[in-house]
Amino acid sequence: MQFERLVIESGDNSIAFDLHPRLTVISGLSQMERDGLINEFIGAMGNSRAGVHLELMADSGGRFAVFRPNGSQHRVIDVENRVDVTSQFSDSDGSINLLMRAGLDTRTARRTMRFNSQDLAEATERDKLIQALARMDQNQLWVAAEALRSAERRLEEEAEATGSSVEDAAVIERIEDHHAEFERSQAQSESIRRATFLISGFAALLSVPLARVTSALAVVPFGLIAIASVLVSIVSWRKMESARKREEEALADAGAQSYLGFHLQRVNSLLSSDANRRRLIRAAEEQRDAAQRWSALAGEIDVDWAVENQKEIGQMAKMRSSVQPGAALPAEAEHLDDTAAIAHAVVSRLGRLRNLGTSGESFPALLDDPFVNIEQSIIPALLEVMVRSSEHQQIVLLTESSTVSSWAHVEAMTGAVGLIEPTPVVKATSNAF
Repeated sequence: MQFERLVIESGDNSIAFDLHPRLTVISGLSQMERDGLINEFIGAMGNSRAGVHLELMADSGGRFAVFRPNGSQHRVIDVENRVDVTSQFSDSDGSINLLMRAGLDTRTARRTMRFNSQDLAEATERDKLIQALARMDQNQLWVAAEALRSAERRLEEEAEATGSSVEDAAVIERIEDHHAEFERSQAQSESIRRATFLISGFAALLSVPLARVTSALAVVPFGLIAIASVLVSIVSWRKMESARKREEEALADAGAQSYLGFHLQRVNSLLSSDANRRRLIRAAEEQRDAAQRWSALAGEIDVDWAVENQKEIGQMAKMRSSVQPGAALPAEAEHLDDTAAIAHAVVSRLGRLRNLGTSGESFPALLDDPFVNIEQSIIPALLEVMVRSSEHQQIVLLTESSTVSSWAHVEAMTGAVGLIEPTPVVKATSNAF
């Protein structure tokens, strides 16, 4: 869908916007004026108030005019065939609603079609990961990804051939950790038990002759030492039993009743076929080497996630080249990445608008001065990206920026960009369309 003309009537006055099929810059608008105009654009497609008229071209090539005169019936006209098609665009209340035809409501359309500086600033972790992968050599990155996925598939096949699975490694590690913890607790408990036995024994032996020589009160400290020793021994024993219980739970998850039985089960499975065992070991080594190569390139980014988003990562890599051709110097790298990230955010939003709603109809993008907080030096590069994107998506850029306005003045001479600047309000006429 492309907007061709929007007319807004207010009392005896009206204002008309003739829009470029690709990129239209509407300059000199304050935030309040931008908010109002965006509401009118979206409202013209929905169940809007009277006095807002819209001419548009659908993706099919058909041209339609939406008339909403004050005090008269609202209509939709098929311009080329000169036919009233109001019924095709009416909702259950009989009101004209183009958004309903696409399965949208006004709120959803506004949230999706409008893109402002706040939207641009809210970079998600996903965008950061895509940007990080786009900075790398794409050939090396995807060769490493395919090598890792291939190694993982082979490891799964070999693990299946031995009657186990790749996930068994996590179970084995858990059992080994709990067993090691149990052995440490057991050794510590045994050491404490011996020490407390000696301490309490000596305290008891010394208390008997001491009670005969001195008063009974002198024996109390030795009794307290004996009791404390017993309590320490009990605490250590309970810690050992807790570790034993955790080990037993881990063994039960693996289908084994004892640690020795678990290892016998593993050994029997692996030794059932020496050839399978050797293949499994080689596959595990290949997977580990491939994982290390991938990690050296992509860090902790999951390889499956990267492959799922390969198309978008490739687009980001191309974006980086387009906003700054050639190799960037180290000092320019951060500047280049910021520019590419911003361009990527805008292009991603445009992509969502190309198939919006249940009908798959494309919708224009309404950019609400998104570059207001961006460094001035990179704005021209971002605007050039928008010009290229507008070949596939109509864009309406509303701005108060003098930088954008100056750029649009020059580009309008080439015909690739339309520029609308504030003009005096004119008297409404009956033949506005």
